[in-house]
Amino acid sequence: MNRLAIVFWSGTGNTEQMAECIAQGAREAGAQVELLGPEAFSAGRLGEFDVVAFGCPAMGAEQLEEDSFEPMFSALEDALAGKKIALFGSFGWGDGEWMRTWSARCREKKADLYDPDGLMANEIPNAEAREACHDLGRNLASW
Repeated sequence: MNRLAIVFWSGTGNTEQMAECIAQGAREAGAQVELLGPEAFSAGRLGEFDVVAFGCPAMGAEQLEEDSFEPMFSALEDALAGKKIALFGSFGWGDGEWMRTWSARCREKKADLYDPDGLMANEIPNAEAREACHDLGRNLASW
């Protein structure tokens, strides 16, 4: 089974809920899981994990959180080539443009994206979104 890092930032707790559901699904499937904030992750840590799931909600004008998550992600995106990653996050407005932009950045860097559409939850993850997160975790455990 894979060693999985779930690196996320959450302002309201919605993306944190998603991260916890992903972790639960991955653990149930036998993966070793580490939940990390952006301050605890860097390009140097990418090699420690088979898969990394990055989570960040839409902020402002549909962008990644600017003070801690975006700087961390920008600093490591040149090291994403060939790395197995997944993207997830919550939003409360807009149509998911932040996820499309984020996914495009990863594809440009030749990351191996689990799902180019990412996993999004509108506001507080409902039962369907939580189950999708569990499924993502289970799938990442053996990807």
